[in-house]
Amino acid sequence: MREVLRRLVAGEITEDEALAEIRGVQLDELAGRARLDLGRYLRRGVPEVVLASGKSPAEAARLVIAMARRQGQGLISRMSEAHRDELHRAATDAGFSITGHSTSARVTRPGFEPERIDGKAGILTAGTSDVPVAEEARQVIEACGVDVRLEADLGVAGLHRFVAPLAAMLEWGADVIIVAAGMDGVLPGLVAGLTDVPVIGLPVSTGYGRGGAGEAALDTMLQSCSTGLVVVNIDNGVGAGAAAVLIASRVAQRRRRGRNTARTATRIAAASSEMIQNGARSRKNAAASRSEKASARTKISAKTVMSSRGAPRRRRP
Repeated sequence: MREVLRRLVAGEITEDEALAEIRGVQLDELAGRARLDLGRYLRRGVPEVVLASGKSPAEAARLVIAMARRQGQGLISRMSEAHRDELHRAATDAGFSITGHSTSARVTRPGFEPERIDGKAGILTAGTSDVPVAEEARQVIEACGVDVRLEADLGVAGLHRFVAPLAAMLEWGADVIIVAAGMDGVLPGLVAGLTDVPVIGLPVSTGYGRGGAGEAALDTMLQSCSTGLVVVNIDNGVGAGAAAVLIASRVAQRRRRGRNTARTATRIAAASSEMIQNGARSRKNAAASRSEKASARTKISAKTVMSSRGAPRRRRP
């Protein structure tokens, strides 16, 4: 997008040609079966993620490689072993790098790094079985340039395990916290009741028996007494990660504006102080000048009086 705008400003292409190229950047059709939304990151700040389930390994790999080639990175979630093997083969052939996250992965073009955002997102999981879904969220957050930290296995069955990691997360300065939990799904409400940062509940389909597919965890989070807890759908790590990115980005934007405002206020205060000092010096100099002029007038007046009287007049006869 920047390259198209640069060429337009330089006069290398016309407005119509620039518009055609921008439209091409926004959407790419592959073999009439998929339309990649390449402009989503520009519109939303969150890139498109390929859902591997329901697609053949070759088709999913082709989509991810196409995104990485066009916009620097391609994300995929819910991979099987066959998807993972095909993606590794395709990425190796293209000369791209792969960062794996459980059943998710991010393919990057050589030299690509997402633009950094001055925001922080924390992720907590109730159990180790919740980590794969939490890794989906982590992948999305990393792809958007937000710092992320994950702490696992902190469920309420051993509540003493949870206090120190949460305190460390808050001391680190997390702007938003995702809490992934299956079984009874209590942990997100607990975290939301103890912190003043936004908390996103991520119900996970871990458990057994009635509600073991994540319904119990979802119901618990939706019925939480902790006000302000927001909840995404079952196993929706991508959605939780996207929401965390949007929150952290907005906080970073406000933080940046605050710093700019503080710097502007400092400059204005310094300028005002200098103006006040200059004004004081001017008034002091003016007062000194008036004093000198008054003193000079006094001396002149004294000389004039003496000269006007001169010698005593003769007395009349």
